Amino acid sequence: MTTAVFLAVLAAAAMHAIWNALIKVRLDRFASIQLMTIGMGVAALPLAGLVDVPAGRVWLWIAASVALHTGYRLFLVKAYANGDLAQTYPLARGTAPLLTTLAAAVILFEVPRPLAIFGIVLLSAGTLLMSFRGGSPAGTVGGRAVTYALITSLFVTGYTLTDGSGARLAATASSYAVWLFVTDAASTLVLVLFLRGRAIVPRMLGEWRAGLFTGALAAAAYWIAMWAMTTAPIASVAALRETSILFALGISVVALREPVTGWRVVSAVAIVAGVVALRLG
Repeated sequence: MTTAVFLAVLAAAAMHAIWNALIKVRLDRFASIQLMTIGMGVAALPLAGLVDVPAGRVWLWIAASVALHTGYRLFLVKAYANGDLAQTYPLARGTAPLLTTLAAAVILFEVPRPLAIFGIVLLSAGTLLMSFRGGSPAGTVGGRAVTYALITSLFVTGYTLTDGSGARLAATASSYAVWLFVTDAASTLVLVLFLRGRAIVPRMLGEWRAGLFTGALAAAAYWIAMWAMTTAPIASVAALRETSILFALGISVVALREPVTGWRVVSAVAIVAGVVALRLG
């Protein structure tokens, strides 16, 4: 992984943590995260005429990705409803790099170097430690939050492998990203109308600025990740994205006034050590 890719993925991780924090503080998280997804499509739509239209096989990857992202968002909202940001966010994201590494090795025959694998394990261990021991003073996280967060991590693994493969197959990562965002937004609009009815439309329109802002932020963050996966191992990029946990920790402490504990400090050190190992590997 080159220095440029490394720094770009770190920037994407920061943006990812920010939009997750913005979703967390919304009264209606379902509406907020769906509005954000529609905002991603709106932000990408002006670029549709500037990139190639995906070939037939690429559309299959896009369709699979839309389904996986839909599941991810639904369970992420459930996880946030049952646990605080500093616990559910690391748990939902922290197990995904390990699963992605294993799946990429088996399915794509893509195995990172030994030091990079060590970094992935360290980073994942730090995020899981932060989730289970770094949240409430009691050091526990609710069973429902754990369940929803772990299911979310399966969807993260699925769409990471899908989008990494699709972006590599497409003419460019930008082509894949733009059409994925536009297609996902259209699908999300249909889902919202089906689950909530037309009554939710005025409420979502009333927050269109927030939706467009979080959507543009999320689109930029994930576009960077997909571009990175065309130049570096998918598992390494997926793991490095989870440095967003550190940014989320800062947001949870400063903006949401969640407590700082010794376990969170230890977890952060493990994550940073994992990042260093991943970079050197």
